[in-house]
Amino acid sequence: MSRVCELSGKGPMSGNTVSHANNRSRRRFLPNLNDVTLISDQLGQSFKLRISAHALRTVDHRGGLDAFLAKAKDVELSDKALKIKKELAKTQAE
Repeated sequence: MSRVCELSGKGPMSGNTVSHANNRSRRRFLPNLNDVTLISDQLGQSFKLRISAHALRTVDHRGGLDAFLAKAKDVELSDKALKIKKELAKTQAE
């Protein structure tokens, strides 16, 4: 399972651990990923996604999964999220 957010595309970053003596050694900063079930109002269906805490706050701020996916860029989304976005677009067109 990769450590990448399915909605925002956030992944691991690298940097240094700096000791009190100013010694530097490489480390990884991992995103705060959570397994969440989000409900789509238009589709009337729930989806299990692995998203970062930051993306979860953004979903709440924008008013739900449907509104988030409408504004989201396709490049940042995972294959699973893109599939949901296309289903939403299809139901909205009808």
